[in-house]
Amino acid sequence: MPSRVPLARPVLLTAALVSAALVSAACSGGDAAPVATSASATPTPSASATPTPSPMPLPTQSTSPYGIPAGASPFSGLPGGAGKPVLAIKVDNTRAAQPHAGLQSADLIYVEEVEWDLTRLMAIFNSTLPPEIGPVRSARISDIDILAQFGRIAFSNSGMQSKLKPYIAQANLYDVSAERIYDAFRNDPGRPAPVDHMADPVALLAAAPDTAKAQDIGLVFSEEPPAGGKAVTKVTATWPSSEVSFTWDPDAGNFIVGLNGEESRTTEGGPLRAATAVIQSVAQSDSGFGDRYGGRTPFVESVGSGAAIVLRDGRLWSVTWERPDLASGTTFTLPDGSPMPFAIGQEWIVMLDKARKPVVK
Repeated sequence: MPSRVPLARPVLLTAALVSAALVSAACSGGDAAPVATSASATPTPSASATPTPSPMPLPTQSTSPYGIPAGASPFSGLPGGAGKPVLAIKVDNTRAAQPHAGLQSADLIYVEEVEWDLTRLMAIFNSTLPPEIGPVRSARISDIDILAQFGRIAFSNSGMQSKLKPYIAQANLYDVSAERIYDAFRNDPGRPAPVDHMADPVALLAAAPDTAKAQDIGLVFSEEPPAGGKAVTKVTATWPSSEVSFTWDPDAGNFIVGLNGEESRTTEGGPLRAATAVIQSVAQSDSGFGDRYGGRTPFVESVGSGAAIVLRDGRLWSVTWERPDLASGTTFTLPDGSPMPFAIGQEWIVMLDKARKPVVK
């Protein structure tokens, strides 16, 4: 465990033998190796009907030349985010999890690796809250470092491994997980367990009235792209049991998000779309956490510096990312030293182990 975490490094779990059936299930898109959580983390279905999601707002403001538009979210440049609270929530990323609910309204979505070469999503909501978000899944140790740059925001999940709880308790976050805000969750009877946990974001934020408001995390925005760049049609990040792709749609002017070999699906209708997508090359190590089946949890090094590629307007730029410490935001810089401006809209940041390389077409 990196020394930044203010508790002693946990003792590594002993790996257990895993049957061929278990590995097959994990690779086929099911979350076959969940971490142990307490029984109270499983929500009870509510009697309320499933809400009808509202459409994602369209960007209406511009920047000159770079910066955050007045009144906009510092995470997307979309209008209406300034001065509003921030909710981060962990979401499943397997085929069984689709269609996702509420993710079209997210300002920023991170992709991070977990056990068994699978990935999870961390969705950041600020400018717009959808009626419902899900399916919600459990927290990981890397979440603490990734979220530190946002300030003391609300962080929700469906539970966590028992030995992770003291780390979350000491983190600069408001824990609005299912274990604490039980009434904000329901089980969707139309989804299989464990991808049936759905959350009410309004209720989650109501439970954290003093949560931090949106603040600058280092991103800059412009309706116009910088000079240069390489034309691309599709960029894919792959793990043995997961995949995230971004396919340029010239008619819509953004990238169609693909998840696990197929176009993403949403309850709002249509796929998820990225105005800007980043593949951020990061160091990873064994976190000291794992599941009872022997799966190891990687620790994502989100503090430091390294290479990244940024996709917007159908083009690719090679940049450098830098985050000097936990309290600082992450900057993305072009080779000439100028900031890489993001397009206004939903942003995706894929935290990809530097041992893996994206496929560019």
